[in-house]
Amino acid sequence: LQEGIVKYEDKGEVKGNLLNQFSLDEHETYLRVATTLDFWGFQGSQSYNNVYVLNDDLQVVGKLENLAQTERIYSTRFIDDRLYMVTFRQIDPLFVIDLSDVEEPKVLGQLKIPGFSNYLHPYDENHIIGLGQDTVDEQGRTTTGGLKIALFDVTDVNNPKEEAKMIIGGQGTSSEVFSDHKAFLLDKERNFVIFPVSEVKEGNWEHVWQGVYVLRIRPDIGFTVQGKITHGTYDPNKPYDTYSTQVRRALYIGDVLYTLSPKKIKMNDLRDLQIEHKTITLPYKEDVYYGPIAY
Repeated sequence: LQEGIVKYEDKGEVKGNLLNQFSLDEHETYLRVATTLDFWGFQGSQSYNNVYVLNDDLQVVGKLENLAQTERIYSTRFIDDRLYMVTFRQIDPLFVIDLSDVEEPKVLGQLKIPGFSNYLHPYDENHIIGLGQDTVDEQGRTTTGGLKIALFDVTDVNNPKEEAKMIIGGQGTSSEVFSDHKAFLLDKERNFVIFPVSEVKEGNWEHVWQGVYVLRIRPDIGFTVQGKITHGTYDPNKPYDTYSTQVRRALYIGDVLYTLSPKKIKMNDLRDLQIEHKTITLPYKEDVYYGPIAY
């Protein structure tokens, strides 16, 4: 796309489907791609995962196929010459894949733990943060549990470890980050991570809280809760407002943390989250419910 002129250059093709924008990565003169291939076999629905490296003519020069058969990709992150990839069916394998030799990608190591990560975020050159869901095995069945944030140590690429983890809420607890990574806020200098949470009570799928969690993070200590900020109030006798008070974003300027929902903007002191500097009410129009339609 130069000077308003659109010119068709070339095309490439690989097996499988992309999960999201993190499934594609341009590095130096190569395009790296991670895919899941679904198909119907003799044993029913089957799947496996692939990694491809394409040159600037979009020709495949390297590939790694048939990874984690019967599973599918839940998150990926390309960082320099590595790919961190999470697949899931019953357990959460975190794959560390070496892409330094573009013609011979290879698995360096993998870690199998309960749960899965919907989003991976780099912390430093030796640590990756994963945000997703915990899983529980019940009578041979794997079911999801609460929201899970984990810190993975990849110092030894052949033997990645789960350095720390925290479980929030019960089954059904989720985060805006699962569908939009821009809702995830990490400040490594201050050692905090902030993300929205829609919390469900353990055992009954009842929404009991929405807002943002502010966690301190250190590899030698793990995660600690510095505080929580909500834009709503919980009344067990009323349905929880799951939209208008749902915090979608957090950002900070100096020592002030701003949280945003469709109804409000709140400003809290990062040094003491109990201190609320100001709340701005936005011109939000409530949806009108007319009741069931009679036919």
